[in-house]
Amino acid sequence: MSDRKVNVAMAQLLVEGGEVNRNFERAFNFVKQASQQDCKLIVLPETIDFAWTHPRSKTESEPIPGAYSDQFCQMAKEFNIYICVGLTEKINDNKRFNTALLIDSEGKIVIKYHKINLLSVEHDYYEVGNTLNVVSTPFGKVGLNICADNYPDALHIGHTLARMGAEIILSPSSWTVDHFISEDTDPYAEKWVKPLNDLASKYNIVIISTTSVGYIVGGPYEGKKMVGCSLAVNKDGIISKGIFNEFAGELIVQQIEIPEQQLKGTDFAKL
Repeated sequence: MSDRKVNVAMAQLLVEGGEVNRNFERAFNFVKQASQQDCKLIVLPETIDFAWTHPRSKTESEPIPGAYSDQFCQMAKEFNIYICVGLTEKINDNKRFNTALLIDSEGKIVIKYHKINLLSVEHDYYEVGNTLNVVSTPFGKVGLNICADNYPDALHIGHTLARMGAEIILSPSSWTVDHFISEDTDPYAEKWVKPLNDLASKYNIVIISTTSVGYIVGGPYEGKKMVGCSLAVNKDGIISKGIFNEFAGELIVQQIEIPEQQLKGTDFAKL
């Protein structure tokens, strides 16, 4: 298997509001399983410490580097795997970020990204991010964003990452719907599948967005549910998809070929 063909795991994780230890235990088990299946990269969901917009994140979040991120650095080193994970980052007693990390297989944080396109209900919990970064890895150049950064009206974030050279965009997410929504309504076709496909096809890149499952407890979205449907897409469409399931998680493993980006600068004007 060449470096451009890589086994990637999407850890569609049950994330319980405020239950850091239980969430991290499930994450550890998925990282271990991914390593045993020869995965070089695992993508975990958004804010898996406290869950998205949980009130305890305001008082109990940790700095990065810090106690929570160190656990994932140790996992990456122990299992010789790249980890992309979403955590709440404490800056001081009054400020936090919704943060995504890319940790290399030696346990070093190589990208720290702060979510930019915050929902209105997030403003009381997280500060707005202001930087984008791309880093080279053995399986291609990687950029990070988070969940609503891929909304159709915010897709310029992904366009910018692609023009910075990203060949694969990783997006920890927490896709949330009302409790009465069922799989039959196909809630993600226009909201997620279409914008991700549009971006992937335009630049010939891979986008992987892993989302949580479970009911939201605490915070402004209490009672809504996270139902999975994690996605990996390339220029031809969906490569791999998680099941619609609010009750339990799953590990989705897929061999993915990462295209090599040849365009630079004004070359993109031809697209």
